[in-house]
Amino acid sequence: MSLVELGRYDRNEAHILVARLDSEGIPALAFDAGASIADGSWLLIPVRVMVDEDDLDAARAIADAA
Repeated sequence: MSLVELGRYDRNEAHILVARLDSEGIPALAFDAGASIADGSWLLIPVRVMVDEDDLDAARAIADAA
């Protein structure tokens, strides 16, 4: 079990996606959300959404549908 990157998003999108994935039973984490004074602005430091590698395909389908 290892974490893989689903994608990079602005801070708000990342947290919405994490909540959506959690609601579907897919644990997810937002990395780097507090790493920028601009709250993870896409132009400065995007927020990485991480999931278990076994959940990547299902998480990608949910993210693509959103």
